Amino acid sequence: MANEPDNLILEHLRRFDRRLNDFDTKLDRILDDLHTLKVRMTEVEENLVGVQRRIDRLEERTERIERRLELADAPH
Repeated sequence: MANEPDNLILEHLRRFDRRLNDFDTKLDRILDDLHTLKVRMTEVEENLVGVQRRIDRLEERTERIERRLELADAPH
């Protein structure tokens, strides 16, 4: 009977160790997913900057066309 408490404690420690390993695995997956999201978010931001540049260029071209066709109001 003296070994039973030791065995019980060891069994609980083993269960705890397995659960901790499972937790570590899940945390590693979450961290990988978070890294992937950060990379993708950076790509989205870069693409958005590119789109904004294109819109700015189109706006400049439109203003130039309007001035040449005398469709724009005179500057104040």
